[in-house]
Amino acid sequence: MADYAKTAAGVLKGVGGEENVQSLVHCATRLRFVLKDESRADGAAIKATPGVITTAQAGGQYQVVIGNDVPEVFAEIGKISKFGGSGDTSAATEGPKGNLFNRFISMIAAIFTPLLWALAGTGLLKAFIAAAVTFGWLDNTTSTYLVLNALSDAFINFLPMALALTAARYFKASEFTSFAIAGALVYPTITAAVGLPDLTFFGIPFTMVTYVSSVIPIIIIVWLQSHTEKFLYRVLPAAIRRFVTPMIVVLIAVPLVFVVIGPISAILSGWIGTGIGWVFENAPWAGGAIMGGLWQVFVIFGLHWGLVPLFTLEFQTTGQILLLGPVFAAVLAQSAAVAGVWVRTRNKNLKSLAAPATLSGFLAGITEPAIYGINLPLKRPFAFGIVGGAVGGAIIAIGGVFSTAFVVPSGLALPALFGNGNMILLAIGLLVAIAVPFLLTVLVGFTDPTEDAVVAAEGTDVAVLSPLDGTVVALSETPDAAFADGSLGQGVAIQPRSGAVYAPFDATVVAAFPTGHAIGLRHADGAELLIHIGIDTVKLGGQHFSVKVTSGQQVTAGDLLVEFDGDAIEKAGYDLTTPIIITNPDLYPEIGEAASGPIAHGEPLFFARAVESAIAAK
Repeated sequence: MADYAKTAAGVLKGVGGEENVQSLVHCATRLRFVLKDESRADGAAIKATPGVITTAQAGGQYQVVIGNDVPEVFAEIGKISKFGGSGDTSAATEGPKGNLFNRFISMIAAIFTPLLWALAGTGLLKAFIAAAVTFGWLDNTTSTYLVLNALSDAFINFLPMALALTAARYFKASEFTSFAIAGALVYPTITAAVGLPDLTFFGIPFTMVTYVSSVIPIIIIVWLQSHTEKFLYRVLPAAIRRFVTPMIVVLIAVPLVFVVIGPISAILSGWIGTGIGWVFENAPWAGGAIMGGLWQVFVIFGLHWGLVPLFTLEFQTTGQILLLGPVFAAVLAQSAAVAGVWVRTRNKNLKSLAAPATLSGFLAGITEPAIYGINLPLKRPFAFGIVGGAVGGAIIAIGGVFSTAFVVPSGLALPALFGNGNMILLAIGLLVAIAVPFLLTVLVGFTDPTEDAVVAAEGTDVAVLSPLDGTVVALSETPDAAFADGSLGQGVAIQPRSGAVYAPFDATVVAAFPTGHAIGLRHADGAELLIHIGIDTVKLGGQHFSVKVTSGQQVTAGDLLVEFDGDAIEKAGYDLTTPIIITNPDLYPEIGEAASGPIAHGEPLFFARAVESAIAAK
């Protein structure tokens, strides 16, 4: 059974502790941190934490990929810090200080993430209801349909009110004042005034546009609200500012939306919707191929958040989402690729990972476990998924297939597409998206860890030489619980007596941290080793360390990797005990013949036992 508390503690420690976290939210599969100093994050330690699939840095966020269990890990973080909690509403407090594009992506992610599951869940229900009506299972003139349609349509209808809350948390504005502004935008009499002629506000003419399901106006006005509130709190007397501030803000904000922001955003939204329509009308294959082929690439870099507002804008403008159809092909293609891995691999560990990843992708549209855990590391399955998604997406787009609801593309969400466009081309597109990557993965194959890393290592366990001069101690004596209990990997620790770290075998440097506190190496036979110099030394920010290698560099046993000033580090209050651990226990589950006591660099430290050898030893 997964130990969510241990995962939470390891991740929080790995990102530099609570004091290095500016904000934290989670999406379907990831913890999304905004860190004060990303250089303090120990990526190797985080990846070695049980329950963590991988890490990614994109859109101004430090993302820790967990998979389907992310809500539970998020909740455990809430128990040991002021971040996280039982829900997913801890919004980012402030955008990162990176470039404008990264700040925009981070803002979109922070504002939309807390809404995603409610939006997707109600959208899926709406899709099922629409399918039931299409196939004659439900009469849309009955009171039953009236109730079902209302409860499935209400959230997207009043989306501005939900966005008001998350935007207020992001921009540090008063949440309920934002809610009051959004309420005015979708107030029944205002909605009824859409399209009426000769509307004025104190003599200023304006055109009332619809704010139902809108996105841009409320985000812009909440941003302006946050600045207005700060100004008013500075200038108004303390006795009146708490109730006068929201009165003034609402009085300014709502007319500003009606007269200026709303009409301008409606024009922009119309242009975007028209542009999307033009692409899918004149070159639908191109739009479909881009969305179907590159969607999962966008997901890897966190760029898909920049497209989420386009879905809602298209829906608001046209009542349908053409962009979403090809994304089904992208999701099912990667799911099919990992299914191919499941069928072809002879590695029991890989097969056990591929099985739930396949089901998660096909049924729920959660592809991160498949991508990060299997397809991307194996390379070919990920590429096959892109090919299948591009071809399938092009066919679906040619068929003019669209969704009538915002859903997370998955097998269960397919009813959102039923009856909308050419169903024959939809079926062909989905079949191609599934068949192409599955067959390519099974027939063309990939470098199977069973055939290469494990078999090559059978009977030839990897010898790890000491990278330091010092004294070997048991890993359990490390003054760090995450290392001491072996949760980050099996190995030993060394108490250094000199300030140099040398390569313990011929290897590729997979992680050379600029802070110098840790080095990650990969042996040709597949063993991955982490050398973590001292405890919490990442906090030094590189002070007293000098890194001599770079990521991707090939080194031979005995090459100098890092130099450090041990005396200065200890005077700064840090323990120099250095854990040396194997971080891929799926291939090397045990260590053997470990040295003890005094040791010099280059002397045998321990053997990393490969899977088959470890099984034989038992």
